[in-house]
Amino acid sequence: MDPVTLTTDRLVLRTVCPQDADAVFAAAQDPDIQRWTTIPSPYLREHAEEFTGRIVPDGWADGSMFTFGVFLPSGALVGMLGLTPHAPDAAEVGFWTAREHRGNGYTAEATLAAARWAFTRLPVDRLEWRAEVGNAASRAVAQRAGFTLEGVLRSAIENKGVRRDCWVGSLLPSDLGLRSSMPYLPAPTTTG
Repeated sequence: MDPVTLTTDRLVLRTVCPQDADAVFAAAQDPDIQRWTTIPSPYLREHAEEFTGRIVPDGWADGSMFTFGVFLPSGALVGMLGLTPHAPDAAEVGFWTAREHRGNGYTAEATLAAARWAFTRLPVDRLEWRAEVGNAASRAVAQRAGFTLEGVLRSAIENKGVRRDCWVGSLLPSDLGLRSSMPYLPAPTTTG
């Protein structure tokens, strides 16, 4: 698939390219990004070059990951967001936000734009969010974007050679007023 560009009232979501390596490298020096995400730590200049020059374009080309740089209209890098297809009709969203842009709602806004695109342009009927238990900032973004928190999965993510428990949540097309590709019948709720 060819990369696409998405826009919101405040943001431009587009693929990153080698010219963005400096901005990616600078943002990824944040200890919180290195702690809570699966990027290499320490994060070296060659990691940013490999990411922007090969990993991102290859992901778009083979459909294994759709990565967007999240930018302000001025061109400043706000963060990164990726959608990874992983099961029939499902994908997982992952993101990080540059330290100086946290607290503005940008990542939730970008997540909703990417979710709408995935639900209408990809064969996705379920978007999952996962984060290591304790990553309260990621959880807050997921909740602001409308994800339903579903619980804790034991030993469900690996980060830097260690298996960790993670929170999991989901967003469905119906949560955004969109149609699914097939009917969905939720489990009955019990009262008692």
